[in-house]
Amino acid sequence: TQVTTLDNGLRVASEESNQPTCTVGLWIEAGSRYEDAKTNGAGFFMEHMAFKGTKKRPGSAFEKEVESLGAHLNGYTSREQTAFYIKALSKDMPKAVELLSDLVQNCALEDSQIEKERSIILQELKEMDSSLTDVTFDYLHATAYQGTALAQTVEGTTENIKRLTRADLASYIDTHFKAPRMVLAAAGGISHRELVDAAKQHFTGAPFTYKGDSVPALPRCRFTGSEIRARDDALPLAHIALAVEGPGWADPDNVVLNVANAIIGRYDRTFGGGKNQSSRLATLAVEHNLCHSFEPFNTSYSDTGLFGFHFVSDPLSVDDMMFCAQREWMRLCTSATESEVTRAKNWLRNAMVAQLDGTTRVCENIGSNLLHYGRRIPLEEWDARISAVDARMVRDVCSKYIYDKCPAIAAVGEWGGELSGSVLQPLWFFSGVLPLHMRCAKAHLP
Repeated sequence: TQVTTLDNGLRVASEESNQPTCTVGLWIEAGSRYEDAKTNGAGFFMEHMAFKGTKKRPGSAFEKEVESLGAHLNGYTSREQTAFYIKALSKDMPKAVELLSDLVQNCALEDSQIEKERSIILQELKEMDSSLTDVTFDYLHATAYQGTALAQTVEGTTENIKRLTRADLASYIDTHFKAPRMVLAAAGGISHRELVDAAKQHFTGAPFTYKGDSVPALPRCRFTGSEIRARDDALPLAHIALAVEGPGWADPDNVVLNVANAIIGRYDRTFGGGKNQSSRLATLAVEHNLCHSFEPFNTSYSDTGLFGFHFVSDPLSVDDMMFCAQREWMRLCTSATESEVTRAKNWLRNAMVAQLDGTTRVCENIGSNLLHYGRRIPLEEWDARISAVDARMVRDVCSKYIYDKCPAIAAVGEWGGELSGSVLQPLWFFSGVLPLHMRCAKAHLP
């Protein structure tokens, strides 16, 4: 991977390969964590507006020009990142760079388009409530990071979307879309020198200073062991997510925790397997009909993270599934074996390589790596880090994050058990969690 930093602070990074297509994208250090309670949702709103015309290409002209190249334009907003990227023929790379520069530097923000997108986003918020997995994870963030910026949803609340103005969106762009906070990444059949030349031509005018040196900084977030429950007896299944505080992106413990998650494994009854899987928890889930599916996760942010598991279960089986999952956690802390660590490391290597399949995934990996770590970590280094993990490291690191730690729990659906009571105390021996019971939709999260 080649990296060049322009005079205004914009980082230009690329990985060349002999392919007829390429992906070019902008990764920006901006997201819902940088928003406050009044502006939450501005980044998501801005993502919608970015595709609806610029000062140079008003209205639908921008999207039509992308389509005339046969290219594909997309973007996303997360809690700490915003990205826009174009997949096109390699020969059209300079044009893709020009379009991206126009998108972030000259967004039109027409009043008519703002009102149109406002209606679309409000409809999206209603539809998002039907994705119970996403709803559960938003509740998990709301309780684990209550009172902090990470508790906010990426999409914002219904009230905020109704209230946000053109001035709010313009202020968001002016605050966050600065050259030192952006990475222009590319992968595929491109030349790094040509990419840098195109960046110099179109991004030299990108702003890089702040009024009064008021550089936006990540607000500090704290993890709170707690419980939140959105009970809905009309739902046939319960969605449960449990997490302890995990490490930030740059912490080396992440590799060990990912190996631990590979040992735990995952299960979905619609995919078969079950008793024939190496995962002990999957075997128990099949033999005792504990759940419909489960999956561990390790979600990292700049300075904190969530390490836990999510499962979907019949309401009467939640307590048993919770007990078995926690028992598996404690087994990792006390008796993880070399054989299962070896198997997990091989699975993790395979998953890591699979994530780099295609120019778009490679491009995203480059952009995200530079924002997270300040550099692109090569596969060889990741492989060396994975190879260094042994059973003792898994036991020690899991004990560090799991043993005697107070978890955060989110439950959605029909279930009336006591998560903060007898289910948890035998394994964690903590004084108790802070209960927070709610009956609300995702669009009205606190």
